[in-house]
Amino acid sequence: MARTHAKTSHPTPPQHIPETSARNASASHRNSPPHEQIAKRAYEIFLARGGGHGRHQDDWAQAERELKLGR
Repeated sequence: MARTHAKTSHPTPPQHIPETSARNASASHRNSPPHEQIAKRAYEIFLARGGGHGRHQDDWAQAERELKLGR
């Protein structure tokens, strides 16, 4: 008779996020301007460049940068 081994499953270890990365991510989130404020500034940027479509991500990123710097 052949011997069979019972299959055992080993749980995968949890993903470890370095403490500094987690701390920076939460600090970054706390320092982010409110969504509504970013949206308003992004719209102002959109209008200032003539309202051309297709660059909404650029407008949003610029608005976030400006607001984080306090402009």
